[in-house]
Amino acid sequence: MPTLDAYDRPLRSLRVSVTDRCNLRCGYCMPEQEYTWLPRADLLGFEELDRLVGVFAGLGVDRVRLTGGEPLLRRDLPRLVALLAARPQLRDLALTTNALLLADQAAALRAAGLQRLNVSLDTLDRERFRELTRRDELGRALAGIEAAAAAGFRGTKLNTVVMRGINDSELSKLLDFGRAQGLEVRFIEYMDVGGATGWTRERVVSRAEILAAIEAESGPLQALPGQGSAPAARFERADGTRFGIVSSTTAPFCAACDRSRLTADGSWYTCLYAAQGLNLRSPLRAGASDAELAALLSGAWRLRADRGAEERLAAAHRAPLAAAALRADPHLEMHTRGG
Repeated sequence: MPTLDAYDRPLRSLRVSVTDRCNLRCGYCMPEQEYTWLPRADLLGFEELDRLVGVFAGLGVDRVRLTGGEPLLRRDLPRLVALLAARPQLRDLALTTNALLLADQAAALRAAGLQRLNVSLDTLDRERFRELTRRDELGRALAGIEAAAAAGFRGTKLNTVVMRGINDSELSKLLDFGRAQGLEVRFIEYMDVGGATGWTRERVVSRAEILAAIEAESGPLQALPGQGSAPAARFERADGTRFGIVSSTTAPFCAACDRSRLTADGSWYTCLYAAQGLNLRSPLRAGASDAELAALLSGAWRLRADRGAEERLAAAHRAPLAAAALRADPHLEMHTRGG
C-alpha cells in the first residue's frame, strides 16, 4: 500500500541531491556573488544515501532522480548509481545535469545503470549562455549532450527556464534543436524559489504565453493526455515534435504532486517551497534502524499538507527571498535541495 499524505498524494518520487556545489552561476538560481556551503563532514556518503533510498523505497518510492547543485561534481558518482540501480523497487533512475562534465562521465553512468538524463540548457546562443551562467561553456554543454546519445541514453529531456526578454525568443529554435538531437524539451516557468533573488512577475513567461508564441511560428498545437503526477503538461507540434511545459508559477499542480527532496546532508523536504525539512542525518548516524527511519518518514508524509506553489500564487505580495535569509540557512537554496 502506498504511503499517503493529508490530501491522499502518494510518496512516490524522490529527488536526491548529492552536492550543493555547481560549476555554473545561472541568474535564476545562483545570482549572488557568494554562498554559504554545506559543511563537507555533513554530506552523506554513498552507502548512507543508498540506505535512505532503500527506506524510502519500502514506503512506495519507485522513482529517484539524482540532482545538485551539479551532481557530476560529486566524485565517483557512478558508484552511487550502481548501488541504486541494484534496487529492484526503483523503476526509474534518472539524473539532472548541466552537461558540462557529461562528455567524460556519460559512458560510466550508463554502464552503472543510470536510465535517463535531464539536461538543463536555457539557450543555444553562446553570448547569451555566457551572460546567463557567467561561464563561457556552451560548447562543453553541447558536447555533453552528444556524448550522452553516443553512450546510449535515450528519452533525454532538455530543461529550459524561460525568462521574458532574455531567452523567450528561442522557443522554436530550442524545439528544432531538440527534434534534431532526439531530446524532448521542457519549458519551465521562472520560479520564485530558493536563490531566485532577482525574480519578478514581469520576467515570468506563462504557459499560455509560451503556447501562443510557439503556435505563432509553428501552427496549431495538440495537447497530449495523461499528465497525472508529472510536472509537465505535454504538447505536440504539427511536425510531430513533442514538448512539455512546467507551469509551477502560474498554474501549479500541487494537487497531484508526489515529489519530495533529500539534500546532500540528509535533510528531507516534502515541498520545494517548504521553509523547514526533516533532519535524517542525525538519527541515521546515531544508529537508527531502518524501521525507525521508516516511521519518521511515514509519520511526516502522512501529515504533509504542502501546497507551496498554490500558496505563492495566492499571495497578495509575491517577492523573492532576501539574500540574507539564504546565507543564514543554505537549505533554502534551490541548488541545495535540488530542483
